[in-house]
Amino acid sequence: MNQGIDLQGSVIQLLVDLGLPPQVAKVIWIPLPMFLMLAVATVGVLVAVWLERKISAAVQQRIGPEYAGPLGVLQPAADGLKLIFKEDIVPTKADPILFTLGPILVVLPVFISYLIVPFGQNLIISDLSIAIFLWIALSSVAPIGLLMAGYSSNNKYSLLGGLRAAAQSISYEIPLALAVLAIVMMSNSLSTIDIVEQQNSYGILGWNVWRQPVGFLIFWICALAECERLPFDLPEAEEELVAGYQTEYAGMKFGLFYVGSYVNLILSALLVSVLYFGGWTLPIPIELIAQWIGVSETTPWFQVIAAVLGITMVLLKTYFFVFLAILLRWTLPRVRIDQLLNLGWKFLLPVGLVNLLLTAALKLAFPFAFGG
Repeated sequence: MNQGIDLQGSVIQLLVDLGLPPQVAKVIWIPLPMFLMLAVATVGVLVAVWLERKISAAVQQRIGPEYAGPLGVLQPAADGLKLIFKEDIVPTKADPILFTLGPILVVLPVFISYLIVPFGQNLIISDLSIAIFLWIALSSVAPIGLLMAGYSSNNKYSLLGGLRAAAQSISYEIPLALAVLAIVMMSNSLSTIDIVEQQNSYGILGWNVWRQPVGFLIFWICALAECERLPFDLPEAEEELVAGYQTEYAGMKFGLFYVGSYVNLILSALLVSVLYFGGWTLPIPIELIAQWIGVSETTPWFQVIAAVLGITMVLLKTYFFVFLAILLRWTLPRVRIDQLLNLGWKFLLPVGLVNLLLTAALKLAFPFAFGG
């Protein structure tokens, strides 16, 4: 049973049922995905920044934010307000148009990528048949914005940071795409809903991580590099490049880079949980749980509980990978730029190719186990 219902059709049908003409309902729907993406991403960034501060403090045996709200939960909001009201400075010899477009090109593709992420059984903004292809295409736009920001700042540290960011993104996008293509090949679909449904048969044993352990490791390493998280934060290495491509930015332009990095981290954690850890699926199949407690899957109250459990599973899996990324920041030392590029081109790329070819061979040899 396909439980991944397109949210767009559901909302439009609800508006029609309330008495609105279909054309009016479609017009009302148009801005809703943008507001939904902004709301989800904003809440996610606030939570991620708070987690970054508290987990980092725990690793260093500190308390972290404490006075801005209970347990410091309002500290991210205070940081955001500070950036909003700070003066927006453009260097005298900078290119003002490219300087302004850079942060926008970095943030916008990440926000749009949330269109294809299923947060639960019925919670996806648009179930596109080419969702994975769209995400890979959008992720290739961000390096242009980073390079644009570094070049337009008229600062040598910014330029070096932009060049590093572009080189790093290009180096790790290809292995990441190869790892995702192996999942697409097993699922016979580019839809994120179909990929989750394909893992829904055997509970935890049906998750793709067991059939694609190498692909999962490649994806996670490349995701950290794409998000510029330690040990791959070479484009903004403070000890070497001041702040890299962000050096000349202030106010909300700097805030866009700040928001973009955390939105991208949350997106990567969501995609890991969707592609490799079953998304909203439980470790025990929901059908088996229904049999154990002696109810039908179509019972309304059981469907509500199943939906809540599905959303909870997505959030828990996402939190685990955000926690892991923060923990790695204080665990691993930063690599050199030549080591970073060698890892991408000389190790992850050939391993990703072999993994893809091996997946194709196993799919032909064992079609039942590998989605034939």
